[in-house]
Amino acid sequence: MPGISLEKIEAMAPDQASLVAARKLVKPGGWSGLSSDDAGLVWGECQGSGSSPYRVVISEIDAGYKCTCPSRKFPCKHNLALMWMRAEGKISFQTAQAPDWVQDWVRRRRSSSTRPTADDDEASKPKNLSAVTAQPSEEVDPKADARAAAARDRSRREREEAILAGLDDLDQWLVDQVDAGLAAFPQHAGKSCRAIAQRLVDAKAPGFASALDHLPARIYGLPEHLRATEALEQLGRLHLLAEAYRRQGILNAELRADARREIGWTQSRESLLSEEGALCVSGSWRVVGTVSEVQPDRLRRLETWLWSEAVVDGPRTAVLIDFVPVASGQTRGAYRTGERIGATLVFYPSARPLRALIKDIVSPAQDCDTPLGLPATDLAGAMAEYENALCALPWLSVWPMRFRDGRIRRNGDRIFLCSAGGDGLALPLMPSQAVTVAPLLAMERIDGFGLWDGYALRLSFAQTPLGPWVSE
Repeated sequence: MPGISLEKIEAMAPDQASLVAARKLVKPGGWSGLSSDDAGLVWGECQGSGSSPYRVVISEIDAGYKCTCPSRKFPCKHNLALMWMRAEGKISFQTAQAPDWVQDWVRRRRSSSTRPTADDDEASKPKNLSAVTAQPSEEVDPKADARAAAARDRSRREREEAILAGLDDLDQWLVDQVDAGLAAFPQHAGKSCRAIAQRLVDAKAPGFASALDHLPARIYGLPEHLRATEALEQLGRLHLLAEAYRRQGILNAELRADARREIGWTQSRESLLSEEGALCVSGSWRVVGTVSEVQPDRLRRLETWLWSEAVVDGPRTAVLIDFVPVASGQTRGAYRTGERIGATLVFYPSARPLRALIKDIVSPAQDCDTPLGLPATDLAGAMAEYENALCALPWLSVWPMRFRDGRIRRNGDRIFLCSAGGDGLALPLMPSQAVTVAPLLAMERIDGFGLWDGYALRLSFAQTPLGPWVSE
């Protein structure tokens, strides 16, 4: 193939470890949408450790490359694996027109070719493809496995004890805030929350610590007359979660999983996929919203919200969540609002399942112009669904709302989503959307999708008589 050969891959690899990692991906099973065009572009999607697959593209003409993974090695193992499969010629690539995300990369490319940024010491070490394929498989040591399992159990017990001790400190902190008066809490929320958040980091409860780190910004983002009420609700939510965690033994399995996840326990992708009885839903999914937010820990949280186009036996709304370092420069997820993807999703156990991973991709993401088939639920019905979800999951923070027959209206400086039927229901939109939603003020009726946090709605997608509207 022009521009790429096994020798070229060997030379481009940032280090030998990247070649070893890439070799494990040189198989069609972990890829979807492997394609190429007449312009020398080759692309595909590779399922990694995140909730959504990484989009990988290379140019055969000049060995350019791009991947949406957060790796700091260039080219990453996904780029190298795609080049490897193409160079070997053992795997077939369908001929297709480059999708929009590939064309976007081509337009943004600089005139100079991408260069590896590996550490100089690593780059200077010898790299050899044949050594990778000739590596013997590791032998399994039953005694070592048993020791490792015992160490994991001991570590888990120690973490449980540390978390419970941290929750005791949280209880005392909450009592102190109430004694001092919650009306004054917003004035010193930043310093006070940071101190207890650090204690909970030490107690190995990162979920609670993150919630406390976010609390001041959440309070300050509200009108002043709502701040004390929001402080009361959020501190009450933390107390409720702490009590649920202490009593997780009497909770049902789904609610117990929710409580542990909020505290900061995580479940690996491999564990979820291999879990017997895990909820899986297959079908055609539309991307109806994306959220990109920087966290205090310098990680960017990328959310991709999906809606099932067919009536399914299971959740019709799902969210894919990925975390990437801010330093990586990645500001959005793998998919854009409006795209359609055929996939099987597996949901994390929950009293109200929302978060999911992509298990298998049947058809890669493509732009879709057809109207979104939302349920015949007005704004009042959408609010009723939220209240039902809140009954099942009392510490619920964000809920997806699908609605029909809504209207965008302005009242002073605030903008609201109202029922077109005039029943008096009005949900305030996020102040940051005041400019972007302005065109919708002229519409008599919209159907759409948004994220409701109890105080404000983040409108993500709307169908209007003039066509779709997408939040920037």
